[in-house]
Amino acid sequence: MKVAITYSGGKDSSLMAVILDRLGYDVELVTINFGIFDSTKPAIESAASLGFKHKVLKLDKQILLDAVDMIIEDNFPNNGINHIHHTVLEILADDYKIIADGTRREDRIPKMKMNEIQSLEDRKNVQYLNLTGIGYKTINDISDDLFKLQKSESNIHNSSDYEMEIRVLLEEKGYDTDEFFPRHIQSRVIGWNKNE
Repeated sequence: MKVAITYSGGKDSSLMAVILDRLGYDVELVTINFGIFDSTKPAIESAASLGFKHKVLKLDKQILLDAVDMIIEDNFPNNGINHIHHTVLEILADDYKIIADGTRREDRIPKMKMNEIQSLEDRKNVQYLNLTGIGYKTINDISDDLFKLQKSESNIHNSSDYEMEIRVLLEEKGYDTDEFFPRHIQSRVIGWNKNE
């Protein structure tokens, strides 16, 4: 069965791809872009380095604009990023019977609550999968074994997650993105470890 995995090029969504591939699913990695900034290159390169099918899905930039308005109003990114993620999953559920992402137990955003998952699955007649039962220590250990990782401070050129286009749009509006997003290290998959 075909499964769409929202894909940033990071270790979490890459691990979800490996798990589902090894379980026999036909994995298609899907990176989202809204046309504000082409943030897709890191995900395209990561998917190619692992040998997975990958596509870029261009969505209406109004989704991103609405999210950025929420972020500015809240002075905090959670609601805006969740708005994007939930909308993306709704859209993917129209074309795939199984959708997945790399969200894990400790993630606060993006995150689907249990009632939101059940609603999505019931309304769209889909299955939704994530890494919620797995903690970051386990994911880090498995990822270190499986993948070659490039680790660097997060910026608009080393990840394809929603945050990158949000950052560009906030800067265009005159905001300092460090006020909304703390500095953090981004891990991007650049290939398999030798034992794979």
